[in-house]
Amino acid sequence: MANLKNIKWKHYINYVVIAVFTVVFALLSFSGVLKSSDLYMLEKIAIAIMLAVSLSMVVGFLGELSLGHAGFMCLGAYLGGKTAVILEPILGEYPALLVSLIVGGLVAALFGVIIGLPALRLRGDYLAIVTLAFGEIVRSVFMNTSNESFGGSLGLNTPRFDKSVLFVIALVLVLLCLAVTQNLIRSKHGRAITSIRDNEIAAKATGINVTKYKLIVFAVSSFFAGIAGVLYSYSNFTVQSSKFSYNYSIEILVMVVLGGMGSINGSIIAATLITFLDVNLQTILTGNLAVLQDLFYALILILLVIYNNAPSLKGFREKYNIKNIIEKFKQHNPSKIKDDEAKWDRVPTKIEMDEVLSVDVHVSSNYTPDKSEKEEK
Repeated sequence: MANLKNIKWKHYINYVVIAVFTVVFALLSFSGVLKSSDLYMLEKIAIAIMLAVSLSMVVGFLGELSLGHAGFMCLGAYLGGKTAVILEPILGEYPALLVSLIVGGLVAALFGVIIGLPALRLRGDYLAIVTLAFGEIVRSVFMNTSNESFGGSLGLNTPRFDKSVLFVIALVLVLLCLAVTQNLIRSKHGRAITSIRDNEIAAKATGINVTKYKLIVFAVSSFFAGIAGVLYSYSNFTVQSSKFSYNYSIEILVMVVLGGMGSINGSIIAATLITFLDVNLQTILTGNLAVLQDLFYALILILLVIYNNAPSLKGFREKYNIKNIIEKFKQHNPSKIKDDEAKWDRVPTKIEMDEVLSVDVHVSSNYTPDKSEKEEK
């Protein structure tokens, strides 16, 4: 019981919420209540959460700006999808999915380490340019492959997993992503990572291996981006390189910024909301109006940057943040105020306080002054 009381349950709220969400919608799916469009949206939400949480490790906790997250997803989608095409007739649906997830994640992690090496010397805009170039190179390579290998410009045809089950698997993998990310960030290694974000020179001076931790973050982040790419390949009938442009990397970055830098729960909420809006905007904005969808994400990013950094809005941000608003709605209940256990009349003493206050000082009849007192007189 003592160990249960020491557990900080607020750290596990996101696990509980996603687990309940998974169970409820799984029951609805197996009972046939959900439509095909609802199942597809759940798949996209799970993929978006995994992408946002994994990118938050690099941008929010390590403090590096990466614009090539769609490139790692592209590697996972193509290589994992190709693995599924080859192995599914041999191994079956579920074993092929497992092997595809491992292949896509490990290959993306390998390239994450390769991209992490320049990150040791580059920061800010320069690292953003390198990661952006990496994403475009990966996309161009797969676009110019042959039809027999990865489908070329037409895309790679991939097997479609059962819709009623795939989103459940995706949400379970989201829980795995959260477990790895949160346990890493809340450990001593996570404190080392955030210290690199705050001041890299001071982190080096205290003996932190900056090289090791940067490579670990890039590898873990890329691994889950690759898994998200494999899930994407199973969610769609075709994997096309045009999907993984820099605009998609910006979309993932908007999720992280909108949720709050370094906030895992914020990234989850932002990824869910943006994906929900994205799916609905695709049905509303058709034809020439489809270009307004990219404008929507750009506008959100600009407004968030202005809101978070404008000096004139500092007072507004401090006054109307979520914490202060919640405190205002809490009602003051005097009956819930506990008595002070350290009040003077409740502290156990050898002598009652009333007796101490009522003692009269008087000279005893048997008292004889000493020599020093006589001299004073």
